[in-house]
Amino acid sequence: MKYIKAKWFHDEKDYPVEIYSEVDNKGYELRKVEIFRDGNAGYADEKRNSGNTLLGEAPLPSLDEINSDHEFLAQEISLDDFEAIWNKFYF
Repeated sequence: MKYIKAKWFHDEKDYPVEIYSEVDNKGYELRKVEIFRDGNAGYADEKRNSGNTLLGEAPLPSLDEINSDHEFLAQEISLDDFEAIWNKFYF
């Protein structure tokens, strides 16, 4: 299992600025939290989702691939860091 935090640099109010993903060994998202510029958040797991947040249908690219796009800065985070974000926004 991997836990990824990605910052997305853009000016669109309808898209998240931070994305947190729990990813299985094949690269598929199991849980996700998206945080928007205004502080609102959406979440998704295999059973529920809020707002327009959905799990990806394809495996996530590698961190190197994500970071090759100048609009993104992604890094691996700890399970504890992911759980703190998940528990804050998952209702």
